Order: sequence, then C-alpha cells, then structure tokens
Amino acid sequence: MSARTHKPHEIVEQALALSRADGCVVIADEHSTANLRWAGNALTTNGVTRGRTLTVIATVDGKEGTASGVVSRSAVTAQELEPLVRAAETAARGAGPAEDAQPLVGDVPPAADFTDAPAETSSAVFADFAPALGEAFARARAGGRELYGFANHEMVSTYLGTSTGLRLRHDQPTGTLELNAKSPDRTRSAWAGRSTRDFKDIDAGALDAELAVRLGWAERRVELPAGRYETLLPPTAVADLLIYQLWSASGRDAAEGRTVFSRPGGGTRVGEKLSGLPLTLRSDPNEPGLECAPFVVAHSSGGDQSVFDNGLPARATEWIGEGVLKNLTTTRHSAALTGLPVAPALGNLILDGGNERSLPDMVADMERGLLLTCLWYIREVDPATLLLTGLTRDGVYLVENGEVTGQVNNFRFNESPVDLLRRAAEAGRTEKTLPREWSDWFTRAEMPALRIPDFNMSSVSQGV
Repeated sequence: MSARTHKPHEIVEQALALSRADGCVVIADEHSTANLRWAGNALTTNGVTRGRTLTVIATVDGKEGTASGVVSRSAVTAQELEPLVRAAETAARGAGPAEDAQPLVGDVPPAADFTDAPAETSSAVFADFAPALGEAFARARAGGRELYGFANHEMVSTYLGTSTGLRLRHDQPTGTLELNAKSPDRTRSAWAGRSTRDFKDIDAGALDAELAVRLGWAERRVELPAGRYETLLPPTAVADLLIYQLWSASGRDAAEGRTVFSRPGGGTRVGEKLSGLPLTLRSDPNEPGLECAPFVVAHSSGGDQSVFDNGLPARATEWIGEGVLKNLTTTRHSAALTGLPVAPALGNLILDGGNERSLPDMVADMERGLLLTCLWYIREVDPATLLLTGLTRDGVYLVENGEVTGQVNNFRFNESPVDLLRRAAEAGRTEKTLPREWSDWFTRAEMPALRIPDFNMSSVSQGV
C-alpha cells in the first residue's frame, strides 16, 4: 500500500510513533504542480504532477552531546516507513555530536488544520490565463513577433510534527510566468516575468503589449563600449541582487570576519548605515500577496539553518531599516555564539522606502544612460565585498533626453549589491516582481527600480 493512500498527518503520526530516538522531527511535504509551455505562438506541452516527500530527523543524546540524523525519501510506501525511521536513527547514532544542537522546539500552538487534506493545484488554475494567452498569440502573430515561455504553478502542503508535541501545517502556492518575445530572425528578444499565487492577477495581453514596445525599441542598434553608465535597474534585477545579499548575510560568518558584513577588527556591521536613502529591506511571513511559512522548516542543517529549529516561529524582520543594517540571519545556535538576535531567513523579501515614481517616470528624468531588462548568470567573485559578476539579457536600452532611443549590446557587470545600496541615487515605487535568476528557488519579492549613477559594465557580452 502506498503512503499516498494515507493522509499526510497520519504518516507524520505513524513515523513519530515508530521512533525510538530521544527526539524526532517528521516533515511531510505534499506537492502538486501544473504547467503550460509554448513556443512560436502555440502551446507545446502541459501537465499536472503529484508527489510526497517525507523527511525524518532523529536526535540521539550522548555523553559528548546530541547527534542528529536526517533521511529524506519520495514515494514512501507503508512498508518502507519503519525502515526510513530506523535509517534516520542509525544515521544519528553514527554521527558525532551536532554543533548546532539545541532542545527541540516546543510550546507552539497546534495548527487547527493539521488533520485536513493537503491543498492541491490543477490545470484549473489557468482557467482565465490560458484563453488570454491564446489571444496574445494571435496579436503577436499579427504583429510579426513570436512568443515563447512557460507558466508553472506549484502547491506544497507541509506537515511538521515533533516528539515535543508540535503539529504545524503550511500551504504554499507558488506561481511563475516567464514570457519571451522574439523577432522572426531571432536578432531581437525581450523578456517579462511575473510571480503570482493563483494567476488571477496576470494580464497576458498587457505583457505582450509591453514586449512589443521593447522589440520596437530594439529596431535601432547602438554599440557601446564597456564603462560606467548611469543605469536604471528594474525591480527584477534589484531582486536578484538583494536575494543574493540575503543569502550572504550569515550572522556567524560575519562575526568570524568572512563576509562583507564583518566589521574590521572584529564583530559585525550591525548598526552601520549602508545607504544614504531611507531604504528598508525586510521579510514578513504575513506580507499580503507574498505570504510564506510562519515557522522554520529545515530539512537539513547548514549555514544559518538548523534542523533543531524546526517549528520555531518566524516573525517579521528588518534586515536593513531606513538605510541601517539591523539584522543578520541566525539560528538559535549561531545567535548564541554571536550575541545577535535569533533571526531565521524567511521566504520573501521586500525593499521599500523609495518614492512613488514608476520606472517610466524615472526614464523620463534620465539625460543619458541605460535601462536594463534583467540579469542572469550571477556569480560571486569576492565574499569580502560581496562583489558579483553576471550578464545583462533580453534588452539593454539607451535612454537619451528622457526617451528610449535604441537597444545597445549586452554587458558583463561587476558590482556589489551592498555597494549599490550605498551609491543608489533614487529608488522608485515598490512593486511585486519575479527574480529571474533565482526564480527556481526564490519567487516572493517586492522591489523598486534603482537609479545607479555609475553602474560598472566591465566588458561587452555577445549574448542576445
């Protein structure tokens, strides 16, 4: 009999009942996906999938400390449940004391819906979007452009149970849309992306119209050399850079002198002013439209994540408040080591504190500079300064006297997001956006466009 015939909460309870360890955490992730793909103004594939992943974390107390063992498997049958629990216990007994060991979290009220069936997605999520996409295909065909892309919707219901009595549940919908418009000769390309919870807020026609304008801009080609240019970074590019900054904001690494957030001579830069603009970078599990898990879900330990923190309440956190560094990511263990507050990383990121001007408003004020579409292939060069390198993609546009006058060649850039916040001359209106580079891992973001007076385009790239 497959474990899929058992409700997720029943599987959690059965695994906990089978445990012989000193402590046990069980995480059941019930996931379903629905997707559409298209090319050349026509749908190519669509599908729906279902699955379950079960993670068992066993903790074993010893004279030298507490050890942990973690085993995760998919499609676990009823007959495989006990061997899975035993495997986690064996792994714990064979491991040395865990450096991040803490008492398992307790005293958290149980979720009222813990015993409810998991939420699921289906092709019905595209009921309004798919017909609108078909209309966009027709307009694109008539306008001499081709649309390519995909829409994906995923629903993950996470059930978390522990030997200390936690019974928590979270349903996480995640939708992404990526749309490319290309000229028939493939010499011009434009991209737009959106993050959504349910596809009800996606306007396929408006996206196609936006891409048509950008392909029109690209009819005039201008070659520019590498150099520093006044540059408008759209929200998607700002999101990609600041997500990497969040991933690099380990409190422990900073305290040990290994990151851009380390203070020379020792300690961290918490309390230091990072931006002259009154910008606030924050995460909030209850942010409207960007809701994420209100408690820690850790399938493994590493970095600033600990399996011992599973179920720890996650609260709204300011990473930067009005330009000042407020918090770095920590577990209970690393917080105790560093003296920093406990601040687990959350599943969304918001930058606000700018003005209410739109990206077109900011373009209208530019005398001469560049307007980017998005960034990709972002890689770290130097952790001490958080210097990143990457490429522009799908449209870099020349702005002259407040108007877009043509498309220029792509570039490789070398910049640090921390330094960009320091040098930013303007932040526009905060809006929901899709981080293009990190959309497989992080989709819930709200960012403004940033005006950078001297963005470093380090070399010319031949990409489209």
